[in-house]
Amino acid sequence: MAPRLPNITAKEAIRAFTRAGFLIAGQKGSHVRLKNSDGIMLIIPNHSGDVKRPLLKALIKLAGLNEKQFRDLL
Repeated sequence: MAPRLPNITAKEAIRAFTRAGFLIAGQKGSHVRLKNSDGIMLIIPNHSGDVKRPLLKALIKLAGLNEKQFRDLL
């Protein structure tokens, strides 16, 4: 059984996705938009506290990564 995803802040999530090839495409309010060369767009809420685990899992799946690859990017 794979270990659970760690609790991470939005800043840490943004840093990990940029390491995976995403670029910051903009920000509207407290939501940061990331986009990669394939046109995949991720929107991460930049609020205080941690990114909720179900949202993080959905973002990882949308980015085409698995949880192990994402943990390696942290």
